[in-house]
Amino acid sequence: MSVIGYGFRQGMKNIWKNRLFSLAAIGTISACLFLLGLFYALIGNFRNIVKNMESSVGMTVFFDEGITEERMEQIGEQIRNFDGVKKAEFISAQKAWQDFSREMYGGDSELMEAFGKENPLKDSASYEVYVDDVSVQKKLVPLMEQLDGVRKVNSADTVAKGLGRFNLLIAYISVSIIVLLFLVSVFLINTSVATGIRVRRSEISIMKYIGATDAFVRLPFVIEGIVIGVIGAVIPLVLLRILYERILAFILTHFSVLSEWLTFLSAGELFRVLIPVSFLAGAGIGFLGSSLSVRKYLRSIR
Repeated sequence: MSVIGYGFRQGMKNIWKNRLFSLAAIGTISACLFLLGLFYALIGNFRNIVKNMESSVGMTVFFDEGITEERMEQIGEQIRNFDGVKKAEFISAQKAWQDFSREMYGGDSELMEAFGKENPLKDSASYEVYVDDVSVQKKLVPLMEQLDGVRKVNSADTVAKGLGRFNLLIAYISVSIIVLLFLVSVFLINTSVATGIRVRRSEISIMKYIGATDAFVRLPFVIEGIVIGVIGAVIPLVLLRILYERILAFILTHFSVLSEWLTFLSAGELFRVLIPVSFLAGAGIGFLGSSLSVRKYLRSIR
């Protein structure tokens, strides 16, 4: 414990002695993590919107003529038991005709009366099937077509493929930008800690000559880097929380019509992930940057 206490005290002294460089490192990490958080908020909401769009892309299951209501219910239960199915909603022939006539004739009773009491879509009862991930549609369609009593299954293959590819593209872009920001932050913390090492070069050399281990020498600088990284994570989290809540409130207040088709993540949902990720990223950047810098110097004096 005394070694850790010494390392912590020396690390904090290093931060204070090199406060200008420490502030520069904190500011840089804060800027990088702010951009990371901002990017995550945009991508997270974008993916949430796409996911909700995916869940609205359904498949329509049509039945054989003359099928009984009991068999239709059984098919519905079988469909709901398939992996990946979010909801299977039964559309009766009567409802199908009402929806069709409303779309085609705009509810014009005179045009609808031309058909009399007969339902032109009497054999058009169906199930509207919705999934959490459109990528499973390709697997589900043949499974549903094999069910006894199912005539055909209509699916939006083009839309499903497009949304799937779009999600993949977002994932690739996200990883690329996160890696880039991480590397920039590591480089900057490395530079800051290296400055502290240069200031204490003679002290470190003396410690090594009297038998101090590499771990003992490295500890204060590693703690310094981690503390800088953690402080650098707190600042953007506070700013992002305030900014996100205000922007979200502004959009929902002034553009309420958007909420019908754009579903944004709440601040709680967003920061449930962003807080631990930011702290881990900040501490990780500080640890990695300081470790690399100290290791390089220790090798140079051997």
